[in-house]
Amino acid sequence: MNHGVSVEKRSTVKTALKAADSGIPFYIGAAPLQAAVSPAKVGVPILCESFEDAQEKLGYSDDWTSYPLCEAMDVHFRLYGMAPAIFCNLLDPSSMQESMAASDVPVKDGRALLPGDAIHDASLVVKAQGGTGEPYTEGEDYSAYYGEDGQLVVELLDSGKAGAAAQLNIAYSKATPSSVTADDVAEHLSAVDLCMVTVGRIPDLICAPGYDGDAALAAVMALKTTVSGAFSAKAVIEIEDADTAAEAIAAKDTLGLTDDTQILCWPRVLKDGKIYHRSVHLCALMARVDQGNGSCPYESPSNKLMEADGMALADGSEVTLTVDEANALNDAGIVTGLHAFDHWVAWGNRTAGFPKNDNPEDTIIPVSRMFAWVGNTVVRMVWDNVDRPITRRLLDDIIDRTNIWLNGLFGEGKIYGARVEAPAEENTSESLSQGRVCFHIVMTPPSPAEQIEWVLMYDKSIIASALAE
Repeated sequence: MNHGVSVEKRSTVKTALKAADSGIPFYIGAAPLQAAVSPAKVGVPILCESFEDAQEKLGYSDDWTSYPLCEAMDVHFRLYGMAPAIFCNLLDPSSMQESMAASDVPVKDGRALLPGDAIHDASLVVKAQGGTGEPYTEGEDYSAYYGEDGQLVVELLDSGKAGAAAQLNIAYSKATPSSVTADDVAEHLSAVDLCMVTVGRIPDLICAPGYDGDAALAAVMALKTTVSGAFSAKAVIEIEDADTAAEAIAAKDTLGLTDDTQILCWPRVLKDGKIYHRSVHLCALMARVDQGNGSCPYESPSNKLMEADGMALADGSEVTLTVDEANALNDAGIVTGLHAFDHWVAWGNRTAGFPKNDNPEDTIIPVSRMFAWVGNTVVRMVWDNVDRPITRRLLDDIIDRTNIWLNGLFGEGKIYGARVEAPAEENTSESLSQGRVCFHIVMTPPSPAEQIEWVLMYDKSIIASALAE
C-alpha cells in the first residue's frame, strides 16, 4: 500500500516507427460492375483483400479484353496469392450501356445464358418464344443472377408459367466497357490521391493494363507516381505493338517512355493457355518478393520465379528470347522474361530512365523503390508531428526514431548504412520561425548482383606437381 502522493521516474518511451506499405498496386480500368453483389462507387478506389472480396465489389468476367481489372484480380489473388490490392473501376453501367433488341435465347437445363455485359435491371424483359404474350415475372416465373463465369443466368422456376420452355425471348441492356478509354483512365488517374482518405493505404505501384500502351496515358502515369503530394510510387507499363525485342526497344524511344518512375514490360505472359499483361504479373511478383522480405522492397524481382509457362504477343503468337535478346531489352531499360533452365523468371533490374540515366537511386528498381519506401515511411512517421510546436525534444525524437529504424534495416542487411541529419543551413532561424523543418536521410541500399563474372586460367605449373611421384 502506498497511501499519499508518489512520483516515479521512468525512461522516455519512444514510439516504434511503422514502415510504409510495399508492393500494394493501384489497378485502374474497367470491371463488370453490373455483376457485382455490392457495387463499388465508380471512380473511387477500393481495397480488396481476396478474389472473392474483389468479385463482390467489382463483378468478374473472363473477358479480360473488355474488363482488364478482372485480369488483375485473377493474377494478384489467384495466381500469386497476394493481398491486398487497390482497384479503381471507371465503368458505370447505368450510363455506359446500349439496348439489345429482343431475341430468342435457347434454354438448357432450365437456364438461358446471356453475356456478362447484360445488365440485370428493369430493361431485362423475358417473354415466351417469339415474344408473344405478357412478360414473365421475376421471382414467380424465373430468377436472374450472375454465374461464376460472369454470365447473366435466367433460370426458370418449376412453379412458373414458362414451364419447360425450350427457348425464351429476352430483351435487355448491356454495358459498354469500350466506353472506358485510355483518355478516361488518364483523366481519372487523380483518383490515386484518394487512396489515403478512402482506403487508408498508399499504393506504391500504379498499373492500367489494357490502356497503358497509349503514350499520353503513360506520361500521366509517370506524373501520378507522386501520390497525395508526398508519397512515391512506380508506374508499371506495358509496351504494346511490338513483335520483336528490337521493335520493343524502338517503341520505347518512339513513345518517349524514358521516365525514372516508369517500369516498362515486354512481351506478355502465357499461363495455362491464357495471355496476360506482363505489367500485372510484375506487380504481383514485386508484392510477393516484398512480402517475403517483411514488406521491404530491397530485393529485385528479377530472376524470381513467375507464374508462367511461356511468353506471347497480344495475338497469342509465342515469343522465345535468347539470353542476348533479353539482355538487350534490359540494356534499354525494359523488363522482360527468360526461360532459365527449367523455369520462367522475370528478367531486368532497370527502370525506363536507363540507360540515359544510370544513377542507382533512380534507375535500379530495388534501389529506387527503397528510396521511395523509406521516404513514404518517414512521411507517415512525422505526419502526427505536423503542426506541433517546434522544440528540441520534437527534433530529437524524430531523429532518434528514424535512426533506430534505419539501424534495424542495416542489421537485417537491407541497407549498407544510413544516417539522419538536420543541416543547420536548411534549418535557419528564419525557416524555423516560418514553421519549416528539414531533415536529410543519407543511405545506400544494396544493388542486385546483376553481373557475376568468373575468370578461368590455365596454369602449366600444376602439371609437374600432378605428375610427380
